[in-house]
Amino acid sequence: MENAELLQEYLSKIQEVRDEINKKIIGQEKLIENLLIWILANGHMLLEWVPGLAKTFAVETLAQTLGLDFQRIQFTPDLLPSDLIWWQIYNQAESKFYTKKWPIFTNFLLTDEINRAPTKIHSALLEAMQEKQVTIWDETFILDRPFFVLATQNPIEQEWTYPLPEAQLDRFLLKILIKYPKKDEEIKIMKDYSVTQDEKTKTILKKTDLLKIQEFIEKNIFVDEKIYEYVRDLVFATRNPEEYGLANLKELISLWASPRASIAMIKASKVVTFLSGRDYVIPEDIKSVIYEVLRHRIILSFEAIWENTTQDDLIKNIISNVKVP
Repeated sequence: MENAELLQEYLSKIQEVRDEINKKIIGQEKLIENLLIWILANGHMLLEWVPGLAKTFAVETLAQTLGLDFQRIQFTPDLLPSDLIWWQIYNQAESKFYTKKWPIFTNFLLTDEINRAPTKIHSALLEAMQEKQVTIWDETFILDRPFFVLATQNPIEQEWTYPLPEAQLDRFLLKILIKYPKKDEEIKIMKDYSVTQDEKTKTILKKTDLLKIQEFIEKNIFVDEKIYEYVRDLVFATRNPEEYGLANLKELISLWASPRASIAMIKASKVVTFLSGRDYVIPEDIKSVIYEVLRHRIILSFEAIWENTTQDDLIKNIISNVKVP
């Protein structure tokens, strides 16, 4: 089968997934779009907003449509690595310990309110996110494919929340900010609440189907050399802003985007291209994901915080000043 035919076949399947999620989730079109980008790009994602906006429900629904194993763990200040990864259980009859595998051994791990947990939990999660494996004592366990972490966090201004380590932030492909629904959507949510809660979610794809689509996107979406140069310039503008006529940004950024940002932008833009029904990346695809890719990788200086400047403000300036190929 030709690539063009495969693209349309896979795109049709993903549209079925989108339609199934839309039956359960109302007024979050942008969230659903980003969930699909995250899954198809095979990364991890960070969701931020206040409680009550169906973050958890949306993620569980997505897992069901893709036929993936799903586990959720609530992060709290007293959470221990053993609560996430493993626990030693003693069998008195055999006089020996057994290792009990915990929630991280799944396809789809939802870590709820990740910024309420202490740093030792983030260290334990880091190996799984980066290497797709877990080490327990002297034994290494390879996690099942695919393996996704979706972390939700409340805004840092809320009580008992803490900033995530920069090294862990860089492992997230995207960071999404969820908005409140519109007035008409709020009415529809109230009217359809009982129906959407009770209705069973259909499984649209098998795990093997998802892996095939991921591989197709990675290998068959074309990226021109000029697009690579464009992404390079966008990322370098965070490191050397004066080279791009953005000298005022230098005092506003304390930590700039790493090479992982460049890789993430290419991976995410390939998925946007695929969802648009094309097989070649254009600059608009890059622009459509740049905020989600960079906002958690740019660490603001105290001066920027004092001036109420956000990462999105800086990214907007960068887009305006970097030449489009």
